[in-house]
Amino acid sequence: MPAHILVHAGSYTPDTGGDGTGLTALRLDPAGGSLTAEPGLPDVPVSGPSFLAAHPSGRVVYCTNEAESGTVSAFARQPDGALVPVGDPVPSGGANPCHLSVHPGGGWLLTANYGTDTAPGTVGVLRLDADGVPVELTDVAVHEGSGPVAGRQEGTHAHQVVTDPEGRFVLAVDLGADAVFAYRLDTVAGTLEQAAVSRVTPGSGPRHLAFAPAGDVVWIADELSSSISGLRYDTGTGTLSPVSRTPATMALGLGTPNQPGGIVASRCGRFVWVTNRGADTVAAFRVAGPGDILYPITETPSGGEWPRGLSLAGGHLLVSNQRSGTLAALRILDTGALEQRAPAAAVPSVICTVTVS
Repeated sequence: MPAHILVHAGSYTPDTGGDGTGLTALRLDPAGGSLTAEPGLPDVPVSGPSFLAAHPSGRVVYCTNEAESGTVSAFARQPDGALVPVGDPVPSGGANPCHLSVHPGGGWLLTANYGTDTAPGTVGVLRLDADGVPVELTDVAVHEGSGPVAGRQEGTHAHQVVTDPEGRFVLAVDLGADAVFAYRLDTVAGTLEQAAVSRVTPGSGPRHLAFAPAGDVVWIADELSSSISGLRYDTGTGTLSPVSRTPATMALGLGTPNQPGGIVASRCGRFVWVTNRGADTVAAFRVAGPGDILYPITETPSGGEWPRGLSLAGGHLLVSNQRSGTLAALRILDTGALEQRAPAAAVPSVICTVTVS
């Protein structure tokens, strides 16, 4: 394991309701779990980077620019890890982009656009050139549907877009429609064809999903019902079938309002973790039994307030605590439980991180 790991963090900026500067570089010590500012790498100003992703080559990092006229920015990664803007921001295909991912072939960037009270959630496809730089928006898929929760589900709100482990379908999680949309991506034309729609529990508000390593099970963080749904994934059709449902936090019994945020499955397939905004914890679950049921292990303080983003790095989970402006590294123990061994780093309005291999 390297002596340190470079972490890029994204924060809401003043024009998007936050106090951050954009992108911040930090150094993670995998041995002790400390996070410190990376010497010589100043913050990179960029508007509202609400999610970060890296090209498979490691040469380019992308961020959403969360605004009603949504765009995506790209940054060339220098040998020392510095991020340098490259190209102009490209339209994301909708309002308020909140997630993006690179298709496994490296030629396409997929965006999830949350929308507004009146504009629907959408999924955008951006063509990448040979260097991994976005050059044009080639397609937009518009979601349809709604849910029963007043004020949150009058229309669609795409919140995440990922490609399944076999690279066969693109899955878009929609909080407003209580659904996961499956698409086939034409990797020549850059267009999406809807293959299936899987409806989940009404009012659950699915936010993000995580695949089991084998690719046949999906866990979804349900923002509106404060639960985690386990579903069986059909790799041939792109459809999901419900198997289980588990509370995301035990704090619900204490009357604490809670909204799950990020969700991550371990590479070994034995554990799942989810951030809890409200309870301000990261809950750890063990996967067991023929139904891959989740069993609570423990909940650990998130290292701040309103934990949103969650990502794996160097044997730790990096937790972006938006309201306290703190980024914490929680060490993963052999049991799947977590512990914080070093103070969290101050990163104003931090919401997401990415590490580049």
